[in-house]
Amino acid sequence: MLSTLISGDYPRSRVLAVALAVILAGLVLAPFVFPGTRSLNVAAKVAVFILLVASYDLLLGYTGIVSFAHTMFFGIGGYGVGIAMAKLGVGWGSLALGIALALVASAVLAFAIGLLSLRVKAIFFAMITLAVASFFQILASQLSWLTGGEDGITYRLPELLLPATKLMETPIFGVEVNGRLVSYYLVFLAALAFFLVLLRMVNSPFGRVLLSIRENEFRSEALGYRTVTYRTLANCLGALGATLAGALYAIWLRYTGPDTTLSFNIMIDILLMVVIGGMGTMYGAVLGATIFVIAQNYLQDLMKLASTATKGVPLLPDLLHPDRWLLWLGVLFIVCVYYLPGGIVGKLRAASR
Repeated sequence: MLSTLISGDYPRSRVLAVALAVILAGLVLAPFVFPGTRSLNVAAKVAVFILLVASYDLLLGYTGIVSFAHTMFFGIGGYGVGIAMAKLGVGWGSLALGIALALVASAVLAFAIGLLSLRVKAIFFAMITLAVASFFQILASQLSWLTGGEDGITYRLPELLLPATKLMETPIFGVEVNGRLVSYYLVFLAALAFFLVLLRMVNSPFGRVLLSIRENEFRSEALGYRTVTYRTLANCLGALGATLAGALYAIWLRYTGPDTTLSFNIMIDILLMVVIGGMGTMYGAVLGATIFVIAQNYLQDLMKLASTATKGVPLLPDLLHPDRWLLWLGVLFIVCVYYLPGGIVGKLRAASR
């Protein structure tokens, strides 16, 4: 059963297996083990970004495609939910229609970009995706009548997903069963399901062809594979994963805007997560997203404590000031690139061998 669920792709490292089990258990039990609004927000963001990073790893790690348009598809998912709920009215039909239209729009756009651009060299494709993503961000900011402009869109969701909706009068293990809990498990289960779909994809014959294209495109062509077709399909699958992640994030936040889904900073974060976790592993997306999101939310608090504790020591309080958390995150990235070229997953698997 477990082999089928993970598509026969075992962690191949005891430490990695334990880490993945801990992360899965943490996400499953987050509302009960880590009570509080902030911790639940972090858990939901971890689940969303695991899916987002895994969908990007399909492009970068498995196919060797460098794309800067991933946040555009992330934004399409968010705006699909936001516009549908704001313009069509609150209801499950509107929510489903918004997600469906967003997925269709992303698939068509990814197919067009892939078919027209993947024939060029990697650097030119990266530049094309960057231009398209920038154009979409500007478009979202300018069409204020539709997207809310820079302010974004705030909307209501179906009653079942609202925090004020109580499903049970008696709390379970001290946790109130309400719409917020339903929203969290909807986000978590949907992200988990699509992650398993991606894991199945990369461990199928289709995934093997993607790896061969990454390693040697000319040899793959010589063997009879149409590399442009496979790379375009990978681009579409990655876009669908990012769109679903954006829709789930919009459901959780009940808000969507340029800063939450379309910012280029998010694209940089995705790259960091892929590299830190390990490219071409899928499990690297789990570790990378978890470490990064937790550091993003709690590293400043830890640094504040460390800065206070080292008062009187030259330079250290300034270096450990909470405002410099990005500096230390950058140091972590440099260390990972230099000492862990295969990411954390690659290092753990190499050590187990």
